Amino acid sequence: MSEESGFSVWGFIKGFGKLIIGLLLLLQGLIGLVVLLLFVGVLVSVANGVAGKAEKPQVSIPAEAALVINPNGVLVEQAAAVDPFEALIEEAYGIDQPTQIEVHDLVRVVRKAKDDDRIKGIVLDLGNLQIPSFSASKAHYLSSELMKFRESGKKIIAIGDYYSQDQYLLASVADEIHMNDYGNVVIYGYGRYGVYLKSFLEKLKITGHVFRVGTFKSAVEPYLRDDMSPEAKEANRAFLDVLWREYKRSVEQARGLNEGAIDNYANNLGDVLRSSNGSFAHAALNSGLVDKLNTRAEQREILMNEFGKNKEGKSFKQVNFRRYLSSLDDRKDGANPNIAVVTASGAIVDGQAPVGEAAGGDTIAALLRKAREDENVKAVVLRVDSPGGSAFASDIIRDELLAIKASGKPVVASMGSMAASGGYWISAAADEIWAAPTTVTGSIGIFGFLTTFENAAGHWGVYTDGVGTTELAPMMAMGIGPLPDNIADIIQQSVEHGYDRFLTIVSEGRGLDKEYIDSIAQGRVWIGETATELRLVDNIGGLDESVAAAARLAKIEKYDVVEMIEKKTPFEQLLSGLSAQTAAFVGADTVSSLRKTPALAKIAGMVEEQIELFGEFNDPNAVYARCLACE
Repeated sequence: MSEESGFSVWGFIKGFGKLIIGLLLLLQGLIGLVVLLLFVGVLVSVANGVAGKAEKPQVSIPAEAALVINPNGVLVEQAAAVDPFEALIEEAYGIDQPTQIEVHDLVRVVRKAKDDDRIKGIVLDLGNLQIPSFSASKAHYLSSELMKFRESGKKIIAIGDYYSQDQYLLASVADEIHMNDYGNVVIYGYGRYGVYLKSFLEKLKITGHVFRVGTFKSAVEPYLRDDMSPEAKEANRAFLDVLWREYKRSVEQARGLNEGAIDNYANNLGDVLRSSNGSFAHAALNSGLVDKLNTRAEQREILMNEFGKNKEGKSFKQVNFRRYLSSLDDRKDGANPNIAVVTASGAIVDGQAPVGEAAGGDTIAALLRKAREDENVKAVVLRVDSPGGSAFASDIIRDELLAIKASGKPVVASMGSMAASGGYWISAAADEIWAAPTTVTGSIGIFGFLTTFENAAGHWGVYTDGVGTTELAPMMAMGIGPLPDNIADIIQQSVEHGYDRFLTIVSEGRGLDKEYIDSIAQGRVWIGETATELRLVDNIGGLDESVAAAARLAKIEKYDVVEMIEKKTPFEQLLSGLSAQTAAFVGADTVSSLRKTPALAKIAGMVEEQIELFGEFNDPNAVYARCLACE
């Protein structure tokens, strides 16, 4: 065989091999494309299925059934968006993970159930509901709706192994309160206690630099003192007393207890317990806090006798509040003029922020602008539930509120559990401000804080030195190096300017003398009831009253309430959650993995909380109107 023919055979073999490889690669690509298309199709189908469910849910409710309110999670003003794919999987497998529970959703189901002939009563199972102490106004709001349900003639039964103080505020409205015979009701009042680090930082040779204006701006006290200042104690005690008074009043009226009964139980629990042979359950029973002590099986039997048995005969006729909520269509925009509700919930941060996580200045401003440009929107209600945050972001929101007013549309601020510092900054521009008696507000002040480690570094023989072209250049060494005096002066001037601007904003918004505002500002926190007396708030009332006030100012009688919110399609929501789901699948969600270990749960939670807190301090000028003491 010649060399030429050998070369041709080898070329044929190589060419044939390339052809086979090419075909295999093409086949692999086609298979990958088909799989991708199938995957996308499944996602779209799931998303559309979830969307369809949301639009036209089919909820079967047996006659004379119980509406079961058994939320699992934290009670909030505005809940984060739920990934529809995750929700579908959890529902299919009966998984109930802790989540955010929007108080307005619970109020809606209670209101609807009151006039629903299919609903005979409500069962409160509150063991997994978490209500932060400073969310008292949310608990009172829901409690008042439950009381209206009860006054309609329908029965409310509370069941549980035990009741926390905040859960009991809701349970007290029930006609009957059942508790496990080994359970407890612990009522301890309200308090404000912090950890103070002055001596600790000194031992570590860490230098804290504080810049503030205001006698009562106690957010930075933990770094300056080893105890709470008399001014902070005075301010804290003033609003805590109102929270406690409202709690006692609500519970004693709902339970028909004598005035002072709750104080006696909280202040003399040792004696009450002793008279009940050390049994917490019997102490609660003997004090009139619960009606009956029984096991879980006995509680289930009581509910079956009250509401009848379900088809299987193993439980009582019922509908879960989430499924009932999904069937409601009372938020549809009709033909009437609109009152738009824009919610600023969480810390105010610069830029965009997801709903339920923080109040992004750009996000809220865009929603306000949308309401202003919508010709069918005749008035705007700004619902505020925030401790404040970025002064810059607060001003971005305020600018849009002023633009709405300039367009001729009235603006009403409705304060939730908290509207302090930056939360008050954005509220001050409104035509009217409404607050709950237990709203935490005020905290009109500005602060700055940073740490340097020159002493700690010097202790270990680490120093900084160098040269710069301007008087500001030494700030490049700040941290390991000291804080230059001229930089400290600049920061303090900026803080003082921020405080003066804050006073001006409140003075102009409220039509009050600037010196008067300064006298009641100074960073002090006020409760809603007192804030009304000080003219920082116009009226006491909730969101419903605020909406009615906006309609009155707009001079309209018939209207639809629309919630302005950044909307995503179910498919967009699904895709936005894929990265988090993937991270969790491969174990990259470190904090969540740590939380599975009981011994590390608390530490992991604290680390995550601090990381989230630092992420919220993103003001471009590093100036903050935030009430850390309120959180």
